[in-house]
Amino acid sequence: MKKIGCFVLVFILSIATSCCGQEDNLLIDDFEIVVSQGPQGTVDYGSGNGSSIEIITVSDIKYSGEKALKITFDAVPGGYMWIARGAGLDAKNADWQVKPEDIKWEGYKALSFYIYGNDSKAKIAVDIKDKGNELWRCLIEDNFKGWKQIICNFSDFFSRGDWQPQDAEKDAVLTFPLKSFQFEPLAQAKGIIYIDKVELKK
Repeated sequence: MKKIGCFVLVFILSIATSCCGQEDNLLIDDFEIVVSQGPQGTVDYGSGNGSSIEIITVSDIKYSGEKALKITFDAVPGGYMWIARGAGLDAKNADWQVKPEDIKWEGYKALSFYIYGNDSKAKIAVDIKDKGNELWRCLIEDNFKGWKQIICNFSDFFSRGDWQPQDAEKDAVLTFPLKSFQFEPLAQAKGIIYIDKVELKK
């Protein structure tokens, strides 16, 4: 009986630990959408100067839920692209699952997401827009295959020096609430990546 009791106790504690671990993260986007572009779009995206992207959601390669975001890109020197979700974007229906102003930001230290890599060696910029519309950047590399969780600590982001929105408060101070996140494969690179389950981590 004692052995059974110990087993039950360990089982309960493991479940409790697992549940608590899940509660530590806040899911803000899982891409359970149909992609559309434009003023009423669900994703704010585009490209220029010779670079190109195609964005859809797919169900055959996903990490969680029913869909993941598939990004087919061709990033050329001198070109640019962006894929953004959040508040205050040109695409009015690109909102996260939770409003930025409803998040207790002081309790979180990082942005995380899952990316399906193809070991293409492509550099990918991960940007966040802060309260003052200043863009901050973290750089990652597609140097793996399959799904991998990427964690970008807020302390790892740096204020973008190459470009900022005209209305940005360029004070080099990361202020909350954050408004949006965006991804940008950097030149020179061509390929496909999948992104899923964007969270805030404690």
